[in-house]
Amino acid sequence: MKVVRKIKKMQDIAQEARKRGKIIGFVPTMGYLHEGHLSLVRIAQRKSDLCVVSIFVNPLQFGPKEDFKEYPRDIKRDKRLLEKEGVDIIFCPEEKEMYADDFSTYVKVEGLTEGLCGRSRPGHFQGVTTVVTKLFNCVMPHFSVFGQKDAQQALVIKRMVRDLNLPIKIVIAPTVREKDGLAMSSRNIYLSPKEREEASILYRSLKTAKEMIEKGERNPNVIIGRMREMIEETSGRIDYIAIVDTRDLKEIDLIKGEVLIALAVYFSKARLIDNIIVRV
Repeated sequence: MKVVRKIKKMQDIAQEARKRGKIIGFVPTMGYLHEGHLSLVRIAQRKSDLCVVSIFVNPLQFGPKEDFKEYPRDIKRDKRLLEKEGVDIIFCPEEKEMYADDFSTYVKVEGLTEGLCGRSRPGHFQGVTTVVTKLFNCVMPHFSVFGQKDAQQALVIKRMVRDLNLPIKIVIAPTVREKDGLAMSSRNIYLSPKEREEASILYRSLKTAKEMIEKGERNPNVIIGRMREMIEETSGRIDYIAIVDTRDLKEIDLIKGEVLIALAVYFSKARLIDNIIVRV
């Protein structure tokens, strides 16, 4: 396994692999890896000849009052996990390698980024799409794997790739959960034992919403109201609960077709997100 820190070196390796007809699979991460990340890595491994995983805590996607400095980091542990998975290359550039002092170019996807997490985290998705575009240009993958847990991010990246005609296939992998249903996240480490126990309410509320739809409920406000009641029985502070169309992420008045049920809830400083897709 190689560790590459320079963009030019990564591009040289990618160009040589492509010349030799190798398929490059790519998983972008911010490190502090868990089983959810590793599930994406295994998909990339199966489908590629050269598997690249990036580790880069991207400052552009954090707001001024968010947890950039506190975001968990353990590069030695990450390396051990990725080596065990048989990853070919870890790309872990320094911040100054990715962003020059006078950096002034950004990638923005409009529309899809305005609701859900975009409403409470202004600028977040511009940071995501900018860094992902840069990483794509560094790694030059044939395909890249993202997780369904970050559903809005996945749809935004797919739209960006389509709109910019990038020759990259985006693969969306299922959410990996703990035994009690909590979606795996690097930020789960912030939870106290009591909060960790309470946080399982997120998935339970999503399952309740799905069951209500399956029993015939079509009013999103009724479903959201029930979810809100469940979560408010814990110490969780709701950022949003929304039921939206999966094509444009717009909130709907009547549940029909395919919908995304998504939420974001704070437990102390840990902002946790989750979602499910329901088809009727």
